[in-house]
Amino acid sequence: MNEQTSSAGWPASVLVTGATSGIGLATALLLARRGRRVIGTARSQDKADALVRTAREQGLVLDAVVMDLRDPVSCREAVGRAAELTDGGPDALVANAGIPLAGAITDVSEDRIREVMEVNVVGTLRMCSLVLPAMRERGRGRIVTVSSAAARISAPMNGWYSASKHALSAATHSLRMEIRRYGVQVVLVEPGTVATPFWDRAQEDLSALTTADADADADVHDRAASLFSRIQRAAGGPQPVARTIARALRVQRPRCRYTVGVDAHLGTALQCAAPLWLSDHVKSRLFALHTPADTAPAPARIRQTSGS
Repeated sequence: MNEQTSSAGWPASVLVTGATSGIGLATALLLARRGRRVIGTARSQDKADALVRTAREQGLVLDAVVMDLRDPVSCREAVGRAAELTDGGPDALVANAGIPLAGAITDVSEDRIREVMEVNVVGTLRMCSLVLPAMRERGRGRIVTVSSAAARISAPMNGWYSASKHALSAATHSLRMEIRRYGVQVVLVEPGTVATPFWDRAQEDLSALTTADADADADVHDRAASLFSRIQRAAGGPQPVARTIARALRVQRPRCRYTVGVDAHLGTALQCAAPLWLSDHVKSRLFALHTPADTAPAPARIRQTSGS
């Protein structure tokens, strides 16, 4: 579907999750600058206060509510507060909040796996469900979910994050078809590499794994951390993604999916075109996984707890 531009399509109010840093912060500030009533969510009151101060320093006004995406009660309370601030509920939701999880599939703990799935998939879709009743009642609304190019490009040491974003992308496509008849439009945004605190946390994950397994795969973890650091330094800021989200909110008939960034466009094209054996070989060399391990590892298993 080709998008059709119309200034009349602008939502008056927008709820932005994960609005205190990265893509969420850039989006919240851009929408406020363009005259939208913005309610941003934050994990703590300190972060909520900092978000409001940041906006004020730029001559902007927005509201912030505290919300833990992992907690259903907290999500309901945040949407209830947004409804009070917007006289019934926001016209649009930008479901941006998400967390990384770096490490081999069998290295990370089940606690962390549940956390990344709860935040990136379950909590995000919960927010969509919570804002939907008011949108259905009005007969209009727009939901933008922020996934990642990693949803379509799997790489070593990033499998659980890719899995969570792949699930979110798939669910977004289903949701779009399910609620279109109520006048609610659903859009998927898949950014490529963006310089945000995401990469710092990913490197912390890898550092923790190296500390826990000092005698096993430390070189792989170090190689991945170094690669992530180079990616972070080369990446651009979140503003192009924020502008794409604003565009997806503004146009009368948005596209079903927006892919953002040269690396995202090129990477997804190559992923589809290249045979898996070639793609595996290139990625394995990048992460120093192309040679046999020095010693036979113990049977692979997902760790049961973060402390195991």
